[in-house]
Amino acid sequence: MKLVSLGLLVAAITATTLPSYAEEKPLLGLVSIAATEANNVRYINGAKKAAEELGWEVSVVDAAGSADQANAAIQNFAQRNAHAIIDLVFPASSIGAGLDAAKQANIPVVTWGGGLGLTVAATNGSGAPIAEPVIAKMIEDLGGKGDILALTYRTGEVCRNRETLMDEMLAKYPDIKVTKNEVRIPGYFEDGAQYANAWLASHPPGDGKLAIWGCWDDPAIGAIGSLRSQGRTDVMVYGVNGNAQAIENIKNGHMTATAWEDSFTEGYEMVKLLVEIKQAGADWQPKAAEVPAVLITKDSVEGFLKEHPEALQ
Repeated sequence: MKLVSLGLLVAAITATTLPSYAEEKPLLGLVSIAATEANNVRYINGAKKAAEELGWEVSVVDAAGSADQANAAIQNFAQRNAHAIIDLVFPASSIGAGLDAAKQANIPVVTWGGGLGLTVAATNGSGAPIAEPVIAKMIEDLGGKGDILALTYRTGEVCRNRETLMDEMLAKYPDIKVTKNEVRIPGYFEDGAQYANAWLASHPPGDGKLAIWGCWDDPAIGAIGSLRSQGRTDVMVYGVNGNAQAIENIKNGHMTATAWEDSFTEGYEMVKLLVEIKQAGADWQPKAAEVPAVLITKDSVEGFLKEHPEALQ
């Protein structure tokens, strides 16, 4: 009888101690506007690296450009009692329902390119500062006169801010005319090519200085396909983010400039910042923690790649 009692006691002690070994890792939820887009991938990889170092589990949801899906994903992470949540690109104003659910669960939400606002604890990857050197380069190359096809995307805070900055900077140059077309997510490569075809038809060679600007690289890369198929070498092309395809296009002379965003470092540093946010609790003050962009042109691309070979990965 004593042996049976002893066995039961050991089993009880074991049962009470097992949860400490089987306890789940803290969950970091990432809600991406386009999880397969190159810059999003780099950010996610940086966040995963930092989370691995911290012993956190990472779950990524691709909201495919839908604010409704983003809200649902954040609400789901709140129900799962996530340790923290990162919103990639969706503006704070479009994820109010998700932010409210996270607030009720006392879960901090930070954004990459989504800006501060509502209950967002921190942001980085803000659109306008990264785009500024590319827009300035485009205006300089046009010499204050010419035509631009601007490929925009207004659902994302990043592109909205970049478009607003471009408008502000171009306001001083009334002789630069802008045609705007909004691309879709998904579908940005195809839309970039389609809008470029239509625009090129009304802007033949010799029709003054011409430029195509993408609020991020991929729509501009789509437009490059149209330029190459038509044999057009008279149009300058500008992107933002500095993904591997854009850098290769600059090396090959098909793109004029981009601004490299070190999104891996942005993702890594944001996760590390979340540790401070969690520790501070109610005392935390929202802030932006930006990583500067690097302008890449044909003249600087080789030197850039020597310093940042990882940019082509």
